[in-house]
Amino acid sequence: MSVEFLQALEALVGGDALITGQSAGPYCEDRRGRYFGEALAVVFPSDTIQVSQVVRLCASRRIPIVPQGGNTSLCGASVPLQGMDQIVLNLSKMNRIVAVDPVNYTMTVEAGCKLASIYEAAEGAGRLFPLGLTAIAPHCEIGGNLSTNAGGIGVLRYGNARDLVLGLEVVLPDGRIWNGLRGLRKDNTGYDLKHLFVGAEGTLGIITKAVLKLYPKPKSSISACVAIENPEAAVNLLAHMRSCCALSGFEIMSRNCLELVFRHVPDTREPFDKTYPWYLLIRADDVEAGTVSAALREFGVLEHAVSDDPGQTEQWWRLRRNISDAQKSEGVSIKHDVSVPVSRVADFIGQASRDLRERFAGIRIVAFGHMGDGNIHYNASMPDASNAAFIEGHEQEVNRIVYEVVRRLEGSISAEHGLGQLKRDTIRDYKDPLELELMRRIKDAFDPLGLMNPGKVI
Repeated sequence: MSVEFLQALEALVGGDALITGQSAGPYCEDRRGRYFGEALAVVFPSDTIQVSQVVRLCASRRIPIVPQGGNTSLCGASVPLQGMDQIVLNLSKMNRIVAVDPVNYTMTVEAGCKLASIYEAAEGAGRLFPLGLTAIAPHCEIGGNLSTNAGGIGVLRYGNARDLVLGLEVVLPDGRIWNGLRGLRKDNTGYDLKHLFVGAEGTLGIITKAVLKLYPKPKSSISACVAIENPEAAVNLLAHMRSCCALSGFEIMSRNCLELVFRHVPDTREPFDKTYPWYLLIRADDVEAGTVSAALREFGVLEHAVSDDPGQTEQWWRLRRNISDAQKSEGVSIKHDVSVPVSRVADFIGQASRDLRERFAGIRIVAFGHMGDGNIHYNASMPDASNAAFIEGHEQEVNRIVYEVVRRLEGSISAEHGLGQLKRDTIRDYKDPLELELMRRIKDAFDPLGLMNPGKVI
């Protein structure tokens, strides 16, 4: 059947939009090298009609579909499973900016648009698209950003991807096309269907176009690098700063984060002459540098520097952007993308670190992330040759310890990376059974044959 099926696919999209065999390999593994699958083919449709035709064909043959964009998922959501006849439907050729409406502050784009291209198009119209994923913006695509409800640095002011979309076009699991491309801020006519697809990781349908919100470009931007004693000080400083500044970023980094960056990333350097236990990077828009400095002095931080110079601020933000890659240079770590109420961030870091150190002597904890919205990236490893054995033998126990702290603090075990394959089973232990039942009912209603991204989320 596979030969005849592939011929039918080729008849729909053309031979140059279909790859099989070893050539499909790079599209069947994730960027972290953790997940590997296999596919009958990788298909590259050129427009929504072709997506619809491919989905109808697959539905008629009961062939599962894995939607894929830039394949930058960190939880294995965008790669196929092993041992299953399935296709990868890659939307990267659908990369057109359909329309920019600077008066309505909206942009309509196809799902395969690189996030960096959207930044540029907004800039060209004198507007801002604020989804703050600058480190991977040249690689990730907006369809995937929406499907995983991506977060990033700008959530504090602008919200997650869910908050930045007004309308969607979606190909449903039976091949029908739902056109919800509305640029409306108010539409109170029933269920808001678009939010079912945002964050669903391709399990309910395939996002093919989106109407995005744009914002005024800030007239000025100030960054501050701040040294503090502990996360408790960061929690209190955030509350203090929000009362006097329009914050668009508030990132926290432990000292060992910076030490990793200095070891592995060229042309990076200490922000201060002295070293400190914790650091913050703060961004505020349309505010005077003196106002930011005065707020920091009033609070009483250990040391700070404030600048609107692009060269200086870029040096500081490079430290934050390179933490993950720097840690990767020293081997695999057990990663956690968690969130708790902002007021409990210090409690989370303190309790999780205490519990892990009591259980595993010498463990290295690398904690950093989006302090402004309560999302902490909390990674654990051993800083020596025992690390591989430690991870192989204790990953589940480390996860359990961390996630139990998250549960006590009424947080989430996935803040911005989604569930994918990585947390599909784990979420059963941390989500209310009724919530899971309702999610399954939604999945069954939209995809009764279970063909949309099987083995992911639920």
